Amino acid sequence: MNRQAQAVVLFLLGAALLHAGSTDLYLRYVKAGLQPLLLLSGAVLIAAALATVWYEWRGRGGRAHGDGHEDGHGTREGHGEEDGHGTGEGHGEEDGHGTGEGHDDGHGHGHREPRVAWFLALPLLALVLVAPPALGSYSAMRTGTALQQPYGYNALPASNPLPLTVVDYATRAVYDHGRSIGGREVEVTGFVALDQAGHPYLVRMALNCCAADAQPVKIALTGTIPPVLQPDKWLQVKGTYTARQTKDPVNGRPIPYLRVMASKPVPTPKDPYDESWNN
Repeated sequence: MNRQAQAVVLFLLGAALLHAGSTDLYLRYVKAGLQPLLLLSGAVLIAAALATVWYEWRGRGGRAHGDGHEDGHGTREGHGEEDGHGTGEGHGEEDGHGTGEGHDDGHGHGHREPRVAWFLALPLLALVLVAPPALGSYSAMRTGTALQQPYGYNALPASNPLPLTVVDYATRAVYDHGRSIGGREVEVTGFVALDQAGHPYLVRMALNCCAADAQPVKIALTGTIPPVLQPDKWLQVKGTYTARQTKDPVNGRPIPYLRVMASKPVPTPKDPYDESWNN
């Protein structure tokens, strides 16, 4: 690609990053805390594209003023200069068929940038025009639960029901053995996933950095479960802690149960990923 094409691709990439970072679209790719860096990267790429165009324009202006000047021996350089054999060198040189080449290497061979390089712009257009869905039940049930033992637990509010994330409930149920949530009604939101036997789970994908490293944290459901559950539909569940646990068939890690008392479908949240597991 020539410099103008490179500048266009840089500009499109920067614009795509600014578009994603200024809307909720970026939450499909990276965690919320990376938004400032995403916006800064977009601004830097656009600045680089503009600088590339300016330097190219300035360079062309300098070459235009330098064409046709004389050297110290009274000979002229530039367009149409002859080399003593009656042949012209430089831009506009004719080949053996009397046709001029746009770019010559001094041997009559023209150089053209491959047009296939423009396909690099297609992923950028897809980023702007198509919003990919967040990772869901298909990925969750083929990946082992990523539950990790925390260093400590935050103090819980006295509200009833007690709102908890999937990660918070799972860690307290498994590693704290329910001491901080036993006897309290909790409220947990996640998307539905079903294993091969049809057993329901409430899941949230947890992030370290971006969607590429997302891993599921799962809660098995028991009690008053809705008769019809659709995978990937978001559900808000009210229930109580139970000491019952199972093992993830993928990696053998523990999965706690939640005894469901009531549930209702809810819209997909603005940020579908859970970032609380590494905070």
